[in-house]
Amino acid sequence: MAQYLEQLGIGILFAVGGDGTLRGAQKIGEEAARRGLKVGVIGVPKTIDNDISFVQRTFGFETAVTEARRATYAAYAEAEAARNGIGLVKLMGRDSGFIAAYSALVNNHVNFCLIPEVPFTLDRFLSALQERLERRGHAVIVVAEGAGQDLMVTSQERDASGNVKYGDIGVFLRDAIANHFKRIGAAIPLKYIDPSYTIRSVPATAHDSAFCLLLGQNAVHAGLSGRTNMVVSFWNHQFTHVPISLAISERKKIDPDGALWNSVVTSTGQPRDMR
Repeated sequence: MAQYLEQLGIGILFAVGGDGTLRGAQKIGEEAARRGLKVGVIGVPKTIDNDISFVQRTFGFETAVTEARRATYAAYAEAEAARNGIGLVKLMGRDSGFIAAYSALVNNHVNFCLIPEVPFTLDRFLSALQERLERRGHAVIVVAEGAGQDLMVTSQERDASGNVKYGDIGVFLRDAIANHFKRIGAAIPLKYIDPSYTIRSVPATAHDSAFCLLLGQNAVHAGLSGRTNMVVSFWNHQFTHVPISLAISERKKIDPDGALWNSVVTSTGQPRDMR
């Protein structure tokens, strides 16, 4: 790749994407440096999961949460319309539950938010769900795709990018909930919604569009100033430069003891510990 960039006469490579894209960009930048090529590599953080370290917000995240809100409200409308109705929504988030967490914050009809960073057991969750139905007669559940992986038997297969293929927690929970209430003889109308590809395909929100433009402008300025192997970051309301090695050093995740998760637990009313 580095050789081909040289042949094409490319002076700056802009890598737009998330963790995987940035890892590839770093290797290209390192190889270009080893060969002594005058090729700059600048990363632009674009991932709806918002999971890049030392980047406060990534392009696409706000759009994802905005569209996810439609799904959570639809789940609420279905759940409230029937006695003991349950709405279950699976959202994106392999290793970080930011979309699920913020979807719970923007829609206070969400009663349970399950994310990869906070483990739970099936028995404790089902018990809490049953208590919720007995008390209020309906419930809305949001689960991130990477949550509860320890509850399922997975094959450990890997996709083309080398990531372990996760089990489908949405279908797993849907069936587990249905089987639990069937065992205790309770009728529950359960609606399962998986809006993943709908969320990925919608136009960017106005704010995300403007944010993307500003990221692009700052990326160009960084490249023209001679910088390389870095990511244009947004931190504390300022655009900053972060080495790619630092940005991919670890996944940004929700702190179970932090303010964000405390706000989610307060908003949903779910038990703090469901282990």
